[in-house]
Amino acid sequence: MELQDNDDLVVIRSARRGARHDVSPLSEDARRAQEQLAPLFGFASAGVGVYAAEAGSSAALSEAINADPEVEFAGRGLRDQFGAPVVYTENVFVKFRDDVRAEVAERVLADAGLEIKSRAPFGYFAGAPAGTGREIFTVAEALLDRDDVDYCHPELIREVARMGMFGQQWHLGRAMIGGADIDEHANVVAAWDVTRGKGTTICVIDDGVDIDHQEFRSAGKLVAPHSVSRPRTDSPRPSEGDNHGTACAGVACGDGTGQASGVAPESRLMAVRLVSGLGSQDEADAFVWAADHGADVISCSWGPMDGKWWVPNDPVHQQVVPLPDNTRLAIEYAVTKGRGGKGCVITWAAGNGAESVDNDGYASYEKVIAVAACNDRGQQSRYSDFGDAVWCTFPSSNGEPSRTPGIWTTDRTGREGYNSGDVTLGDAAGDYTNSFGGTSSACPGVAGVAALILAANPALRWDEVKNILRETSDRIDDTPGEYDVRGHSARYGFGRVNAGNAVQVAVKLAG
Repeated sequence: MELQDNDDLVVIRSARRGARHDVSPLSEDARRAQEQLAPLFGFASAGVGVYAAEAGSSAALSEAINADPEVEFAGRGLRDQFGAPVVYTENVFVKFRDDVRAEVAERVLADAGLEIKSRAPFGYFAGAPAGTGREIFTVAEALLDRDDVDYCHPELIREVARMGMFGQQWHLGRAMIGGADIDEHANVVAAWDVTRGKGTTICVIDDGVDIDHQEFRSAGKLVAPHSVSRPRTDSPRPSEGDNHGTACAGVACGDGTGQASGVAPESRLMAVRLVSGLGSQDEADAFVWAADHGADVISCSWGPMDGKWWVPNDPVHQQVVPLPDNTRLAIEYAVTKGRGGKGCVITWAAGNGAESVDNDGYASYEKVIAVAACNDRGQQSRYSDFGDAVWCTFPSSNGEPSRTPGIWTTDRTGREGYNSGDVTLGDAAGDYTNSFGGTSSACPGVAGVAALILAANPALRWDEVKNILRETSDRIDDTPGEYDVRGHSARYGFGRVNAGNAVQVAVKLAG
């Protein structure tokens, strides 16, 4: 391995282990310096973050950040010969010859100024004094030069690729799609360092879910499956042509054991089939069922018909559809009686008509979270609705032009769904689709983030979760005048959801 100093990386270790790796320093000078850095990845358990800097600036920025009392260490980082960041620590691994007695080996380490942190049958893991910095390479080299040492190297750490974030799923974390580096994600992978949603239940109210799909078959995954539409049974399986709910459920909480992970892969799934007309009692019954059977989060990617987004003068754009009282009261029931009185968090797709969401009485209701869509360039998706009621955005498809076909997620198994087995549309078996999108996909994405928040802090009320999303979302497309004095944009709400930030705030509020 060749390590190179390109003077374009900064590594920061927080004084507090378990802190967010991109936590802002306290001092004004350090904050100004950190604002010039772009976070790449981090290790929350160690309080370590790796940042990109303008070439030639890392030394000065490191010095400014290092002076902050919240920072234990800030210094330049290294890359390997392929350009990948590599983090060195002040620790070394040492293997002595098999015939070296333990007391001799331990004396050698002590003489080198190293403290033994752990012993393995095959060697020692030892640490140098704080502040050793790059001198750890000199220490390791001196040990390796000894005749009684077989192996010795500094601890070198890279970004881990965790199970569940698949290459096509750019909405979860940074990904390479078709040769393009896509970095306009919702920072979900960072949240997984804290929680993957265990202990929470997401209810997907939609046209049915293929509960036999491999991504929904883990032990205990399904909770209270039901159909509120005829035939009213405990089977939420979709009818012919009903593909939407399976894709939504995958975005929210697919297991990630096959080829697609949900935002909250360890959350349970409550699949509720609803194919009745808008405003029906079945619609209201769905919310009561969800609240009574333990849903923490409810995802609704449906609502009034949209106008054609590509036809500016479509009269449907001006259509106002009120929220009927039966559904409104059912939503009220879910947010007051659900979760033992703390209330279910309800996310709602803003709509795909490039029109005002404020005309939609469902998505604009104040006790739900209206979710708009942004694309793989960090801008509004062409079809996404806008308005005062938009609370946040989540990555989704765009249509042309686009660097990605859309969101990779679960499809009805075999040839029944969106993908009939064409690899250009997903996988060869037809179990996954690569082009799900719209605010229909964005909504369950935010539902998954809400589940991560509640997994990190189950004591939160529904409105507190909504406020955390407001406080932690990232401004995107920050052109002059895009956001008002409240920090709200008609197109993006309070910004693109940042799952990693949201989970850390939830943990902090838990005390």
